[in-house]
Amino acid sequence: QVRLVESGGGLVQPGGSLRLSCAASGTTFSIAVMGWYRQAPGKQREWVSSITTGGSTMYVNSVKGRFTISRDNAKNTVYLQMNNLKPEDTAVYYCNGGSTWPKPNGYWGQGTQVTVSA
Repeated sequence: QVRLVESGGGLVQPGGSLRLSCAASGTTFSIAVMGWYRQAPGKQREWVSSITTGGSTMYVNSVKGRFTISRDNAKNTVYLQMNNLKPEDTAVYYCNGGSTWPKPNGYWGQGTQVTVSA
C-alpha cells in the first residue's frame, strides 16, 4: 500500500508562486511515475504534469514555462513549483503515483487547494 500526502497549497495573488509537495510512504518501489492533476470547481480533473524515476518530465500545454516538476527519490517526494500563477490555475491539486506514462493512474493523495486571486 502507498500513501501520498500533498502540502503547500494556499492563496496567492496573480503572478505569484507556490511550491507543492507530495510525500509518498509505504510500498513506494512500485511507483515509476509521479504526476500532478488538478480539479477546478465544476470541471473534470485535469492532468498537469508527470515525472519518472529517471527524471523525464511532461507538462500540459497551459502550464509549460510556468510550472516545474521535480522529485527527490531519496525522500520519496515530488514537487511542483508553480510560477506566474493565473486565476485559471485555481483548483484542488492532487498527486498520483503509478506506472502509466505520462498520466499515472495509481494511488491518489487527498489534494491541496490552490487559489489564485487578487
